[in-house]
Amino acid sequence: MNELFEKKCVPCEGGVPALDISEIHKYQKKIDGWDVIKNNKNIYFLEKKYTFKNFVESQKFVNEVGRISEKEGHHPEILFGWGYAKINISTHAIEGLSENDFILASKIDKI
Repeated sequence: MNELFEKKCVPCEGGVPALDISEIHKYQKKIDGWDVIKNNKNIYFLEKKYTFKNFVESQKFVNEVGRISEKEGHHPEILFGWGYAKINISTHAIEGLSENDFILASKIDKI
């Protein structure tokens, strides 16, 4: 996990292919507990749900995810409420997963 954590997200404007499923599985081994999901448009994304003691702890976590995401220039979808936060990550410009998604996931896990 440290290998990805040490990297920085690189801006993606599109024009490069999304990772294929074999590449996704190689990267998935480097992050802990993230599910790879394919949506109804056949686009892969990462998803992980975190649990907390209360709303305030969830909010603190989400605020830190926001800080890291802004620093990396790579922004996940976040759903949170009392005692939980769910994070979805993909690279919208390529409609799939890139190394950036796994870098961000590793940084979120360090919170």
